[in-house]
Amino acid sequence: MHYPLTLAFLAFASGEAGSPLDVNPGLIIWTALTFVILLLILKKMAWKPILSSLNEREEFIKSSLEKAEKAAKDAERQSEENRKMISAAEDEARLIVASTREEADKLRVKLIDESKVEAKKLIDSAMAEIERKNKEAFLKLKEQVAEIAIDAAEKILRENLDKEKQSKLVEKYLKDVQNN
Repeated sequence: MHYPLTLAFLAFASGEAGSPLDVNPGLIIWTALTFVILLLILKKMAWKPILSSLNEREEFIKSSLEKAEKAAKDAERQSEENRKMISAAEDEARLIVASTREEADKLRVKLIDESKVEAKKLIDSAMAEIERKNKEAFLKLKEQVAEIAIDAAEKILRENLDKEKQSKLVEKYLKDVQNN
């Protein structure tokens, strides 16, 4: 019953040494027995902690991957939101520029119209002033002509000259008026 085990023990105990290529059944049995015992001890003591450590590591890696995927999705979403915000800001800037240009054009047209109205007022005022000055000059001229005519008439009446002298006298006064 225990014959192979006993033989192995006796061969081992006898101290016979063989070559490294010799098959020693006792050594094989003891090696197998030690291996099985070691496996049982490892299963009992180390296998569960190693497996739980591996499971923890696997869960940590999975959660890290999920977090990384979520972060990548969040980054992509944020990037898309930023693109939309930039696009909206560019559109708003274009609207502001267009509105400013439109306002500037309206202001330019208004200033031109106001300038035209002011220029027309100045021209009308200048024309009225010129007209007034012309009337004043005409009145002065008229007064001077009347004064000259009265002077001439007075001199003619004083001298009571003949017709020839009266013509010469009138011509002389007309020359004097033209020289002044």
